[in-house]
Amino acid sequence: MRCKIPKVLNALDSFLLPALCFGCNAHLYRGEHILCVFCRNELPLADCNFEEENPADRLFYGQRVVIKAGALLQFEAGGTTQKLIHHLKYRGQQQVGEWLGTWYGGLLQHEKVLAGIDWVLPVPLHPRKRRRRGFNQCDRFGRRIATCLGARYSDRLLLRSRSGQTQTARDRWRRFEHIRGVFSVAEPGLLAGARVLLVDDVITTGATLDACCEALGAIPEIQIYIAAMALVGSRQFPN
Repeated sequence: MRCKIPKVLNALDSFLLPALCFGCNAHLYRGEHILCVFCRNELPLADCNFEEENPADRLFYGQRVVIKAGALLQFEAGGTTQKLIHHLKYRGQQQVGEWLGTWYGGLLQHEKVLAGIDWVLPVPLHPRKRRRRGFNQCDRFGRRIATCLGARYSDRLLLRSRSGQTQTARDRWRRFEHIRGVFSVAEPGLLAGARVLLVDDVITTGATLDACCEALGAIPEIQIYIAAMALVGSRQFPN
């Protein structure tokens, strides 16, 4: 009888406060999590195989330390991917990052090029912004991927020293010029000769990741790989 009480309470809680799909707001049924089966099946996967050249790679041509880049989902304005990331970043639904990290981490385990990754590092927020939001949206995503890859995880090695305004209206070059020099590495010696997977939420022009790689690129013999929750299609880049 005692072991049945938690199950009864969970069932009552689900009845009174039913979980909703982050994509369409429909009630989730048993076995569904984060998204209903219909929204999950309609999620647009990014065409970013780590074994071949892909659209994410092309954003980092010229970055000598970037070996490969990839993303799990395609980002489309008003689409389910955008709704997921909005719930994560602005509504505090950190389970979205963990869910995406578990999903993507399971896929990345089979990418031969990522075998032997030493560190997983998230793109950092400025401390003031992190305090205001309460978390880094890449944290649980990165931690789950690190676990899947058997790598170490740290959110304290790559730091952001200056906050900035939104870059939505800037083109790629102006974004990079605005953000270059704002990142630094706390303990470069730990990353010397390391294979690092840098994780982010959405890759738009790649300028923020470029600036991160500029800071990391000063470390001897470092190799950088990039993985993101989503990639914005080139047709959606700001002019």
